[in-house]
Amino acid sequence: MLNSRRQLLQAGAGLLLVGPVAHPLQALAQTPVCDDSPTPRQIEGPFYTPQTPKRSDLTSGLSGQVLVLEGRVLNTQCQPIANAIVDLWGCDAQGNYDNKGFKLRGHQFTDSQGRFRFQTIKPGAYGNSSFRRTPHLHVKVQGQGTPLLTTQLYFPDEPLNQQDGFYNPALLVQIGESKAQTVLASFDFVLPARSEG
Repeated sequence: MLNSRRQLLQAGAGLLLVGPVAHPLQALAQTPVCDDSPTPRQIEGPFYTPQTPKRSDLTSGLSGQVLVLEGRVLNTQCQPIANAIVDLWGCDAQGNYDNKGFKLRGHQFTDSQGRFRFQTIKPGAYGNSSFRRTPHLHVKVQGQGTPLLTTQLYFPDEPLNQQDGFYNPALLVQIGESKAQTVLASFDFVLPARSEG
């Protein structure tokens, strides 16, 4: 029981007096920020190519603004999913997909903390006057015991976002501090267990 105003204030600040010596209370590890609702699904699109190479650098010497995308794969309890496959693909800065090879395509597996990191080129918009797609990335994500998630990621403040019928603000990447010709972006995928999907 706290007997004085001083003990009460010190306990509130994370200190508890035991005799004449102050001992810091054990700090709890911070819980990562996580929205525990599953990441929304979207169409695959016509440009998926299976059996992509395992790699994190997808730039292959292509021109355009380099985009570093990193994040985590989590379950609906906000726990990391290790060894989940993250398969990423997109078009180049001019809006062209490589449908004959594996430019701007690749996959990797998350680490023990559910983390992944890709280096690619920021995609351009494409289409014609009657149908234009805002810049986006395609992704497939699956962990052991989860259904396959197929979705797309979008970029904030793109003029075509509101005109693109597939655009979903829940799939916006967060843009971090950019350096020179590199854009830093992040996104966490939340996967349900197979029985939840």
